[in-house]
Amino acid sequence: MPKIAEIEPTPNPNAVKFILKEPLTRGVARSFDSAEKAEGDALARELFAIPHVTNVYYIDRWLTVTQDGGADWSALMRQIAEPIRAAKAGDAVTPPTGDGGRPWKADSEAMQVRLEAIEAVLDERIRPALQADGGDILVMGLEDNVLKIRYQGACGSCPSSQAGTLMAIENMLRESEPHLMVMAV
Repeated sequence: MPKIAEIEPTPNPNAVKFILKEPLTRGVARSFDSAEKAEGDALARELFAIPHVTNVYYIDRWLTVTQDGGADWSALMRQIAEPIRAAKAGDAVTPPTGDGGRPWKADSEAMQVRLEAIEAVLDERIRPALQADGGDILVMGLEDNVLKIRYQGACGSCPSSQAGTLMAIENMLRESEPHLMVMAV
């Protein structure tokens, strides 16, 4: 049973990050934006059964829960803590084979090289900051010079992610790809 080490606010006023003493997964992110999508995941299903929960994102030793803004956080956190503590710690979630769990597929070797370079920049310069705030981004694909990303966890409904963060990501990636535009989907 994972014990909660810390509870941290995030820049998103509707999301809270739980730091755990034991890992829930081993390097594979689990992201759910509805109860229907969470049906196959026991922990996420339990969390979505709590009124006002709208998003669940977790990886390794941390979990972010987002609410609809209609609940008092102090009461909601007590409800959320119960299924977290009851979850089975250390479950190894195996990523899909062949693609490392990435939703994008490259049409050519040149596109593969571009996407891998973009992922490297995101891994080094972007994801650590987003993960520290209880979120992440997922590259969905690249069409010509338009990179499509999906925010996860606390970033998914955070007001700053749709403007400032998106612009910062685009500016960093433009250092190596000057004509690249980034779009959240």
